[in-house]
Amino acid sequence: MPEGQIEWTCPVYPRFEGKWVLVTGAGTGFGATIAERVAAEGGNVVVHYNSSLEGASRTAAAVRSYGRKAVVMRANLRNWEEIRTLAEESFAETSGIDALINNVGDIATEQMSWRDIDESIVSRVLDVDIKGTMLMIHEFGVRMLAREKGCIVNIGSTVVVKGSPRAPQYAAGKYGMIGLTKSYAAAFAPVVRVNAFAPGFMKTPGTLARDDWNNGRREKLIAMTPMGRIPAPEELAAPALFLATEEAAHMTGAYMLCDGGYSMIGA
Repeated sequence: MPEGQIEWTCPVYPRFEGKWVLVTGAGTGFGATIAERVAAEGGNVVVHYNSSLEGASRTAAAVRSYGRKAVVMRANLRNWEEIRTLAEESFAETSGIDALINNVGDIATEQMSWRDIDESIVSRVLDVDIKGTMLMIHEFGVRMLAREKGCIVNIGSTVVVKGSPRAPQYAAGKYGMIGLTKSYAAAFAPVVRVNAFAPGFMKTPGTLARDDWNNGRREKLIAMTPMGRIPAPEELAAPALFLATEEAAHMTGAYMLCDGGYSMIGA
């Protein structure tokens, strides 16, 4: 294994051999892990970023370390014109996007309570989590339909099961994502599949740096999780990508949870 590559805990299969996958927000966090997992499974990656060019460049280097192709592209997903350009250029510079992973989301990490809410943070979160997700599905879906193949995976959250007293607008955004997933799944069927994947809490750098995480929340969440642990992102990348494989060929409009039982009714 080349230095710097992730040591995967899940078996690696060539599920994306020769395919192109675009991962949004692939410069950091879960997006970067998903992008590297695509490469480990034989795929080429369009690495999207908005502000972290350095991170996107690291992700692209990781993808290439597997012998795959990587293209780095920037777009602000709050802007329709930039999303349209991202779609046009990503299809033009590859053999066509086979799968879109809508990973970008704004969870308002600086907000510790619903009391801290203001109009600007509501607009910021919903502009990404609903508007941005919708326009990404729309622009990439139109082009996938023209090619008569493709699939889209929206990265959601277990917040839709329990809500978020910390950031209600974040919960609203992820509920909205379910509506978008089902609506476009019906609109694009049977040619393009649209599904959503909901990971639970992960040990990402952003999570580990939060004040509440280091002041009792970690222990509380572990106690509420039947599997008894908080996983690293690399453990959840493989199930997230399952929805973009031929193994999930009869799945569309689905919302798949992967949270160690945290959201289990009665748990």
